[in-house]
Amino acid sequence: MEVVAFVGPAGSGKSHRASLVAYQYGCDMIIDDGLVIRDGKILAGKSAKAEETKLAAVKRAIFLDPEHREEAKAVIWRIRPQRILILGTSVEMVERITDALDLPRPEQVVTIEQVATPAQIRLARRKRRQEGKHVIPAPTMEVKRTFPGYMVDPLRFLLRRQDQEPVPVEKSVVRPTYSALGRFYIADTVLAQIATHAAAGVPGIAQVLRVVVESRPEGVTVDLDVALRYGVPMWETMETVQVKVRDALEQMTALTVAAVNVHGRRLVVE
Repeated sequence: MEVVAFVGPAGSGKSHRASLVAYQYGCDMIIDDGLVIRDGKILAGKSAKAEETKLAAVKRAIFLDPEHREEAKAVIWRIRPQRILILGTSVEMVERITDALDLPRPEQVVTIEQVATPAQIRLARRKRRQEGKHVIPAPTMEVKRTFPGYMVDPLRFLLRRQDQEPVPVEKSVVRPTYSALGRFYIADTVLAQIATHAAAGVPGIAQVLRVVVESRPEGVTVDLDVALRYGVPMWETMETVQVKVRDALEQMTALTVAAVNVHGRRLVVE
């Protein structure tokens, strides 16, 4: 296995360009902020961006936790990729990661200045500082499993190389809990209003009687009590409510919905 180091200051846009650099240097695996990523799938690890503090994030990124380290090593040595791209703020950081994972030291070093202009780097650092946004080089559906309950937005683009077909790539934008801007959240009352509106629009629902929303680490859980119109197929109607509420919450908030529980409490004759 060969290792390519991709280095640059924190917030300079490394994760945003990781897929491009991996593509250009023939890397078939990416290690970024504690995650092992291959073909757009998170195979192992927990993102440092999900940690509560910067210190914990650094420890996660360099695989100091034994369980985290062994999980990543098992995946890497099972797959044995030909070339791995490892992101870090310095060559020394990348070497600490390779030592932890029993990988060879980097054979090549790519700096952020080689793939981004000074203006692009300044823009990336300003967005990190002012908006607290971070990029993970994996699709949103993959990232949501690592960041349940967090705002996750997709970022899609095409990789183009001379004389080759464009390759579609999806990345994800998240905002970690340790952002200097503070913790981001959507009030449960707002989520309850969205759920109520979605459920009330389902044919066969006479009234939404009660909505309880609970935000948990694994995602949002919604409990609804509804009154159904007499004569409608009850089970099918309540299943439709589940789907509509889940879709509305995920589309409007980008949060992960862990469960939608619908209870038929009353029949209404009209």
